[in-house]
Amino acid sequence: MASNVPLLESDDVLDFGEEDEPRGHFKHPIVTLFHVGFRSAALIVFLLCGWFNVSFIGSFVTVVLLLSIDFWTVKNITGRIMVGLRWWNYIDDNGKSHWVFEARKGAPQARVSSAEVKVFWTALIAFPVMWGVLLIIEIFTLKVSWFVLVCIALSLNCSNLWGFVRCKLGGKDGSVTESVKNMAATLMRQQMLANMASMFTRSPPNAGGSNSNI
Repeated sequence: MASNVPLLESDDVLDFGEEDEPRGHFKHPIVTLFHVGFRSAALIVFLLCGWFNVSFIGSFVTVVLLLSIDFWTVKNITGRIMVGLRWWNYIDDNGKSHWVFEARKGAPQARVSSAEVKVFWTALIAFPVMWGVLLIIEIFTLKVSWFVLVCIALSLNCSNLWGFVRCKLGGKDGSVTESVKNMAATLMRQQMLANMASMFTRSPPNAGGSNSNI
């Protein structure tokens, strides 16, 4: 069954900041180029086609093709090689869909490069932000056709971002939700304690000037 396919061996899951060796060295330059290349090409083609009034159908097909190649490449190749993360889906014998979020385990220094990790996460986060800015621009310019294309780009980029963040946060169902809930509960407790402390330490108001003059 697909659920028995391991990603890597050993026990220690990579955390942010643990990918420190080797420093400043790209162990997989071609993979790193592919990680940035396809999504950059999709964005550049989109901008050029919008500026030079190229045929919309040709532009749409080209950008969607580049986005699809980028989505598959990042999800299945660059994420696994550059940072040791992988997410995927399978259908069990009962027809139920399962999402799997895996993180590389073992000695991280021998597996990843800090330079590649920085490039991976920078590109993974920066491009959805740029597509989000373009989405806002298309809304104000009322270009419905280009708006649909930007939505497709944003959804594909955000899907990969969501999947790899889930891998980093543990990958178990509900782990992200639980983390947010725990953070919110901690903030609420701190705020309640601060309010209680201010109630007890607050100086009482003056009784007024009624006793000052007789």
